[in-house]
Amino acid sequence: MKIVEMVMPPMGESIMECTVLHLLAEEGSKVQIDDSILEVATDKVDTEVPCAYEGTLTKWLVKVDDVVPIGSAVAQIEVADDVVALEAETPPLVAVEAEVAESVAALEKDFQTAVSRMPEPAYEYAPANAAVNSFYSPLVLSIARQEQIPVEELKVIKGSGIENRVTKDDILTYVEHRRKKGPAVAPAAVPATSLNGSNEIIEMDRMRKMISQRMVDSKRISAHVTSFIETDMTPVVNWREHVKAEYRKKTGDSITFTPILIEAVAKAIKDYPLINISVEGDKIIKKKDINIGMAVALPDGNLIVPVIHNADRYDLPGLARKVNDLAKRARENRLKADDLAGGTYTVSNIGAFANLMGTPIIVQPQVAIMAFGAIKKKPAVIETPQGDLLGIRSMMFVSHSYDHRVVDGSLGGLFLKRVNDYLENFDTHRTII
Repeated sequence: MKIVEMVMPPMGESIMECTVLHLLAEEGSKVQIDDSILEVATDKVDTEVPCAYEGTLTKWLVKVDDVVPIGSAVAQIEVADDVVALEAETPPLVAVEAEVAESVAALEKDFQTAVSRMPEPAYEYAPANAAVNSFYSPLVLSIARQEQIPVEELKVIKGSGIENRVTKDDILTYVEHRRKKGPAVAPAAVPATSLNGSNEIIEMDRMRKMISQRMVDSKRISAHVTSFIETDMTPVVNWREHVKAEYRKKTGDSITFTPILIEAVAKAIKDYPLINISVEGDKIIKKKDINIGMAVALPDGNLIVPVIHNADRYDLPGLARKVNDLAKRARENRLKADDLAGGTYTVSNIGAFANLMGTPIIVQPQVAIMAFGAIKKKPAVIETPQGDLLGIRSMMFVSHSYDHRVVDGSLGGLFLKRVNDYLENFDTHRTII
């Protein structure tokens, strides 16, 4: 028997590290290949990591809340002598880099050990019986919000300013102490409250923080322009009404508008491939695969975008199955990292919330996103060879946001018109089963 080290496997495109959420196997337990042995969080999804070996897990090299780089060791596993360690296949250059990184890590460890042995001055809290000054400057409040320090905890910070007010230096000193020793007020004892006593403070969860940062980054990176078109969805609506009962009876699931919309977008991308690109510096990367992300609202109010890879290769029944599967697993928090990786274009069905139209924000590093509004019956002019008629039609606004750095109005508008044409000329004689 011998000991091998299992490393953190790749978790998807552009993901360089992940955070350990749970250790799913105990030291000394038997493990099989593909057994889930730990759960991790990336900046895209929470997922379980399968074991790469069969044997006995002898030692964990990570603990809960550790931030682990992709490719670094997470566990030691006792295996049979004839098992080849994956690390043996590491290219020479990577091996050298790993050795250098190990040396640097050793130096950092020695430095941290030396620092830890230095005496630390005791932090002095505000006296418990001291009058609490309720005034805090905007800068102090901003730092408190950023560090998630509630008002009850602010009160324990000893101020050195005029009338014992808390200064910037006071709160930064406390923050440094707090990171080492923990908050002076137990989190469980601090209710959701407000710094001014009237509004409730709700701390963002990890996913909301990521969404917030990505939206701000996208607006900063891309020159957003949005075009609109009104699409006659009457053929699609009539066809769906005709087939939905049979589809549910035979599959146990529903046929929504989403796979029909995605099909139209995939066809239009094949007609206009320069919408299926990304930008890296001053270079345009033209994508060969058509991987369409679909925005899914989660029960907790957050948003996630699973990806239908090679969407153009599915027929409509296949798209319907894929859409239902991804949406279901997204709401049950069962998506894998690969389900969220590699998107080249994104759609959002905001009509599900009765919204008529919107100006969606591009998912980086993509250059465009399309939002489909609510389908509403309204009077419309119908052009026929015999003349114009007035009728009741099912109409929908479609919004197309694109990055004006690389997508001009002609391409953005023509692409939007082509999606419109595929929907308005939908084949109502096709089957879905």
